[in-house]
Amino acid sequence: MAARFRSGLVVGKFAPLHLGHEHLIRHAQGHCEQLYLLSWSRPELPGYEAERRARWLALRFPTLKHWVLTPERVAQWQRAGLDLPDLPYNHEDDETQREFVARFCQQVLGDPVEAVFTSEAYGDGFAAHLAQRFGQPVRHLGLDPQRSQVAISGSRLRADIHGLRSFLAPAVYGDFVERIGLLGGESTGKSSLAQALAGALDTRYAAEFGREHWLACDGQLGYDDLLHIGRTQVAREDQLAGQARRYLVCDTTPLTTLFYCQDQFGRAEAELEQLARRLYHHLFLCADDFPFVQDGTRQGEAFRRRQNRWYLEQLQQRGWRYSLLTGSLAQRVNQVLAALEVPSTR
Repeated sequence: MAARFRSGLVVGKFAPLHLGHEHLIRHAQGHCEQLYLLSWSRPELPGYEAERRARWLALRFPTLKHWVLTPERVAQWQRAGLDLPDLPYNHEDDETQREFVARFCQQVLGDPVEAVFTSEAYGDGFAAHLAQRFGQPVRHLGLDPQRSQVAISGSRLRADIHGLRSFLAPAVYGDFVERIGLLGGESTGKSSLAQALAGALDTRYAAEFGREHWLACDGQLGYDDLLHIGRTQVAREDQLAGQARRYLVCDTTPLTTLFYCQDQFGRAEAELEQLARRLYHHLFLCADDFPFVQDGTRQGEAFRRRQNRWYLEQLQQRGWRYSLLTGSLAQRVNQVLAALEVPSTR
């Protein structure tokens, strides 16, 4: 579709950025040579802070210019001499909100936009206010105000983000998935537990890339391989989170990779040290309380005990909360479910 307007604007909280917003933005893109996205919420809605919303816009619309405003950012522009009012609060009247957008277009964009795009009833009055301030026509193009094409709203999503996850792009929904990190030495049942938990929680699990890479390299890993393992494990988690359901079970964490790197090479790259600081919503340490099983790839019982002691020391030094899992696989699954306050499989 040929662009009808030189520039246009979409304004919203995008808390969260859902498929209805995306439908509107793509519609607006088809009508404009240049489309701007503007977002703010004052106060911020918990879980939907400015940094997170800006990241969603950058991920989903990397070619579009977007601004996610905060009172601090507006104050910086004011100190720099821009004639901007304070960022409006969410409860302030339409006139205050519209005037802020008009001044933002004039002072920050330097562009009196020709069109605004909304799915809301306020769109006509919004466009009329901008036209008066700009001294030139501003069109309002409304799209699906009845929400018949994408039947969702931000308030409904915030009330049931997991039940309505199909209205979010995976890259957005993944931010709401709780990561379950499993730690434990060799032959402590981590991999079996990860698969069993994923089944019990009806979700996905991120398998241990380090073991896959070790097998692919015939057990010969170099120093650089460990950082590669850490990066890949994190990327795997991030990719799978959007496909998960409330929880993502992580067979391991980069803390495990750090252990092997330090144990084998006596040092680790700063980036791997940073990856090992990655936080998980829930951490579980698998106890070494059942017989060691040698599958031909493991180092032995003494190594397993030393590895688990290292995890305990690290968890305590870092001040991370965790739960120790003991007993059989079924018992461990039920211990995790109890910690998550999810009904047990028994």
